[in-house]
Amino acid sequence: MSITIHPELETRLRARAEAEGLTVEAYVEHLLRADQQAEDELEALALEGLNSGEPIEVGPGYWEEKHRRLDERLKKTGAR
Repeated sequence: MSITIHPELETRLRARAEAEGLTVEAYVEHLLRADQQAEDELEALALEGLNSGEPIEVGPGYWEEKHRRLDERLKKTGAR
């Protein structure tokens, strides 16, 4: 595969690959694998959150209560 990138990016890419002791091709593969792993982890966390308990009804009252409780916490800590 052949790709064309801006010369500044190519310089950065080559420098980072060299710093890792990798070829540019191996470094790009490493980046893509890390990106896939991060995507898989994010999906797993999202599913874990969805399956973490009973769903709650969220409406204006929910957000008003959240806001009120946050205001109370901020007043206690002296923040704002």
